[in-house]
Amino acid sequence: MILVVTPNPAVDVTYRVAEQRIGATQRVLEVQRRPGGKGLNVGRVLAATGVPTHAVLPLGGDGGYWIAHALDDLGLAHTDVAVRGETRTTVTVVDDLAHPTMFGEPGPVLSPDEWDRVSAAVETLLDGDATGAPPAAALVVSGSLPRDTDPAVVARWITAARRRGALSVADCSGTALLAAASAGATVCKPNREELLEATGADDERSGALRLLRLGATVVVVSRGSDGIAAHTAEHVLEVPAVPGVSGNPTGAGDAATAGLVSVLVDVLVGAGLPAPDGSVPAPDDTTLLRVLRSAAAHGAAAVLQPVAGAVDPADVHRFLSTPPAPAHDRTRTPA
Repeated sequence: MILVVTPNPAVDVTYRVAEQRIGATQRVLEVQRRPGGKGLNVGRVLAATGVPTHAVLPLGGDGGYWIAHALDDLGLAHTDVAVRGETRTTVTVVDDLAHPTMFGEPGPVLSPDEWDRVSAAVETLLDGDATGAPPAAALVVSGSLPRDTDPAVVARWITAARRRGALSVADCSGTALLAAASAGATVCKPNREELLEATGADDERSGALRLLRLGATVVVVSRGSDGIAAHTAEHVLEVPAVPGVSGNPTGAGDAATAGLVSVLVDVLVGAGLPAPDGSVPAPDDTTLLRVLRSAAAHGAAAVLQPVAGAVDPADVHRFLSTPPAPAHDRTRTPA
């Protein structure tokens, strides 16, 4: 089981219009509402490809009530922590011509006691729940933190996973990304812009090296149409994006995270990792190549879907079955 934490869930509303026009009244052609937030997108993609997951998320108000029931309808296992604030809404406007426009509310402010309850749920599920479910093989922390949240909560979750011998993947930004790396996340997976902003680096390699020095085992960087790369202290392994795919890129990065963690669990847990102390050596190139190609295939499959958090497993299989373009290995010496 993969445990997925969504610190800032949302009711995701997607409006389809004929053409996006600023300052004009526009008729909405189609409306879709889904339980969202990056972690829930990751969990839905994993579930669609047959990987069991369990979601942990703080929920409040009418929006939180709606998300909980929507997850029940989808058949997704979840543990909800009731909070006083109202769960946020995000609105994405799409058409067939322009890049989607997304409006994201900041989310409620959670008290320290509320975060403690979220952390207690995470730690309980890492150990296995009361129904006899086994301990989690991996923890994924994905998405933004609500306003005024101490990023130490992310470090607490990553540390809890390490202590229990579970893999950890952090798809975060800002100070939360730095906290995850400092706590020893197995994989930090920002996109290129998030990496540069969080680290203050001038280039991708420098930013990745900073996260590695802080304690991350591997840094995987999404580059959109430029592909995806895995950084270790010694080198950079790059895989191009799947060619000829166009559509809605919203949520493609979340799908890539799902593809990444599914391979990590399959390979590393099968090899008896992490070690009892929670440590993981940097995966070898064969594993990293599988990780990157799975991430690229899942991300491309997501682009073909009209909403975030969805893939057709047949598309994933088709992209994985197509002879891949050559990977590029840029050897580096430790800095």
